[in-house]
Amino acid sequence: MSARPLPSSTPAAQGVDASGVLAFLDALDAAPAIEPHSLMILRHGRLVASGWWAPYTAERPHLLYSISKSFTATAAAIAAAEGLIRLDDPVISYFPELDADITDPRSRAMLVRHVASMASGHETDTVFEARQRDREDLVRGFLLVPPSKDPGTVFAYNQPATFTLSAIVQRASGRSLTEYLRPRLLDPLGIGDVAWLRDRSGRELGFSGLHATTDAVARLGELYLRGGVWEGERLLPEWWVTEATRQQIPTDSAMPWEDWGRGYGFKFWMSRHGYRGDGAFGQFCVVLPEHDAVIATTADTVDMQSLLNLVWEHLLPAFRPGPLTGGEAADAALAERLAGLALPPAAGEPVPPERVEAWSADSFTPDGGRYEGLPKLTDVELAPDGDGWTLTLTEGGHALPLRLGGPGWTVTEGPVPTAVSGGWTDADTLAVDVAFLETPHHLAVTCSLKDRTFTASWRTDPLHGLPLRAMCAPRPAM
Repeated sequence: MSARPLPSSTPAAQGVDASGVLAFLDALDAAPAIEPHSLMILRHGRLVASGWWAPYTAERPHLLYSISKSFTATAAAIAAAEGLIRLDDPVISYFPELDADITDPRSRAMLVRHVASMASGHETDTVFEARQRDREDLVRGFLLVPPSKDPGTVFAYNQPATFTLSAIVQRASGRSLTEYLRPRLLDPLGIGDVAWLRDRSGRELGFSGLHATTDAVARLGELYLRGGVWEGERLLPEWWVTEATRQQIPTDSAMPWEDWGRGYGFKFWMSRHGYRGDGAFGQFCVVLPEHDAVIATTADTVDMQSLLNLVWEHLLPAFRPGPLTGGEAADAALAERLAGLALPPAAGEPVPPERVEAWSADSFTPDGGRYEGLPKLTDVELAPDGDGWTLTLTEGGHALPLRLGGPGWTVTEGPVPTAVSGGWTDADTLAVDVAFLETPHHLAVTCSLKDRTFTASWRTDPLHGLPLRAMCAPRPAM
């Protein structure tokens, strides 16, 4: 958690109708395709509502996926202010060792501003082709993929473009993104520990992989809302905030969804209202200058447009022009609701006592060798443990022990923080839901006693293809 809490206020005092926020929470509860993990709302620089759906908590980092891009762009902003990089420099000028390899004229014409705005001239994401061309150096692989159009003329959501921007900052500064941002952004904003996934060469990914709290997301949005100034100190150039949060390239031909077809800035999307940093599965940093508000969410959903629709439907009308009178009851009801947020656990009963020995007799193997998604589990073991069970998932020779307790969620901290719920649906079937608490993702595991097999599947497929032992914020030992 941050060292300095954000200044807070009641919703009514900042012109926020708490009943609208309650309606938003009701709508989330009624949306089966959306699993919310956290919500923070700032208005007029004050935190007016915040909540985490148990077993998720405020202090725990969460994989932000592509909100990482907005932090990368912010590092580029600071590097530009310090004279380390320039938007109109050719990308290739930062990688002189690649000069002889990169011969395509469009690749050589690509500027820093083009990779900052997803306007490299490619018409599709080049991540797979770039990796095929060079598995060790994604920048080289990217620059070896010839753009089909002139840079600056077409948008494509292109992961290596952001990776290249992050590599430029890391090379120009001589530091990792986290090291560079720590004294220049993270500490001034009061953001605590963050962690970033790295590529094979040790560079932080930039386009994804940042693990940080919802509080960190809200603070970044607030910094941009304030034009790059925090507590009276200018952290970002004003010109950068203006350019980053306006359309640099149209997106309507490439992105048909209503809130993704309104243009792209420097790692921010233009919205029907304001602008956003987005991360897969419902990680959002929504900045609403017209309402002087910031909304930060984490979640697990493939229907991100529906989540935004609920924001527009319920939260926008809650922002009123001035303080509200007579809102004390609604404010109190909202505070109580936010304090009690929790995800429903998976259903299940305790194992019948006469079956305890049978369930713990031997390991379970994949049903027909089938496992839906990565990584590949090889076996599952169960062992009685006090008033519950230890459930051990093994893949690649690495065991991940989990705790299955009584009703509700049982949290296991360990190296990979998880929460497990579920139980026996009948005497011969165990079904559990494993939430990897520093990511959006859940793994469903079902064991059958009759043939001692298991099946396992992701609710939403993790995008980084990591083994289970890495489904968390990276630690130094990792």
